[in-house]
Amino acid sequence: MTATEDHIDRLPAPALARPTSQAERVADLLRTFVIDGALAPGVRLSEEKLSRKYQVSRNTLREAFRLLSRERLLVHHMHRGVFVNRPTSEDVRDLFNARRSLELPAVRGASDAPAELVRAVGAAVDEGERARAEEDWWRMGSANMRFHEALAALARSERINEFMRQVLAETRLVFHVMAAPREFHDPYLKWNRRIHLALVEGNAETAAAELTEYLDTSEDQLVTAFIELERGSRT
Repeated sequence: MTATEDHIDRLPAPALARPTSQAERVADLLRTFVIDGALAPGVRLSEEKLSRKYQVSRNTLREAFRLLSRERLLVHHMHRGVFVNRPTSEDVRDLFNARRSLELPAVRGASDAPAELVRAVGAAVDEGERARAEEDWWRMGSANMRFHEALAALARSERINEFMRQVLAETRLVFHVMAAPREFHDPYLKWNRRIHLALVEGNAETAAAELTEYLDTSEDQLVTAFIELERGSRT
């Protein structure tokens, strides 16, 4: 069995639901696998195996691949196939710019956010803390993705939710490249809790200030690590 076959065999059973076309549903499913860490940078996506596993045509898969290629999640290499993309330090910088534009306005405008949206933020923090207690670092990373998704959802916009899922899928690829989820997630869990508590208290400006510092610190850490990796690959 090849590494590609092993990755695809471990993906969950079909659960296609949501967007409008079959290709969009498949793309949404694969995007979720990226966010959850089930598909890592460099993994080759076999049309044959995915078509068989999810009972969709190869034409549907190719359209889903095209959709995700436009989102920079997949890349097509001539004569080799379709692979999960591997981001660069410049991608990291651009992703954090996008995250600031999506997350910070949502948090600043959250003083009157519905209670269930604030609870979703807290639920993601709770899940991260449970994962840390069990030393399940990849699950902690997934919980962190859900936390930021919940922050963007405070804007109460389906379009922002959609954009945020795309950005978070790319962000998860960044953390996959680092392959050190504890180092790059654990220090920020306390920040997540502070942001959630500020939102519970209705102090949106405090939450936004915490998030600004959080994003600046995380970006610096990741860009520095990526530049070191890129230098090492050139030597």
